[in-house]
Amino acid sequence: MSARTVPAAWAHLPFFAETWPALDAALTAETREILPPAPQTFAALEACAPADVRVLILGQDPYPTPGHAHGLAFSVAPEVAPLPRSLRNIYAEMTEDLGQSPATGDLRFWADQGVLLLNTALTVPSGEAGGHLKLGWSGLTAEILAELDLAPRALLLWGKPAQKLGTRLTHPDHLRIETAHPSPLSARRGFFGSRPFSRVNDWLKKQGDPAIDWTGR
Repeated sequence: MSARTVPAAWAHLPFFAETWPALDAALTAETREILPPAPQTFAALEACAPADVRVLILGQDPYPTPGHAHGLAFSVAPEVAPLPRSLRNIYAEMTEDLGQSPATGDLRFWADQGVLLLNTALTVPSGEAGGHLKLGWSGLTAEILAELDLAPRALLLWGKPAQKLGTRLTHPDHLRIETAHPSPLSARRGFFGSRPFSRVNDWLKKQGDPAIDWTGR
């Protein structure tokens, strides 16, 4: 029996009836170590039901280093140090924007507030970044985005892959913040200085919603 349990709040998506059984079988048959650990595959979706999503942050695939990924894009287990470089840059921009950043790389407290930290592939073979980008996860991503397009959300689309997927989100009232990716290769091309965290909070407050506590301090 698979250790990857379908998240109840998203189980109505056609992907889980039509595509997931074969994909799950392929993952179960893998001889390589697959990250994150199987029970955390759907952690981001388990943390945010569709109606609870207020902010979407799109990543690409989980961290390929064992012990880092735990099912939420950009987030790492709380004991991980040093932080991955992209996350360090996210925190550097947050410190510039808000004056501080979280104490660890664990972003589950963002998810608790309605921030969906979605990777476009939910698994990766250990040490093989991008190794599952063509495994079949793209169908799930498309269905999730269609679900989120039914109401206005704040969208943080960092880098060209996220922005390409973001073209599926067409609701006229979304807040769209599109910048370079926070990776060391591109952060200085527009991610730094973009102030995404305060901009999202300003937008949420205009909707009559509470701001996100980004720093947890």
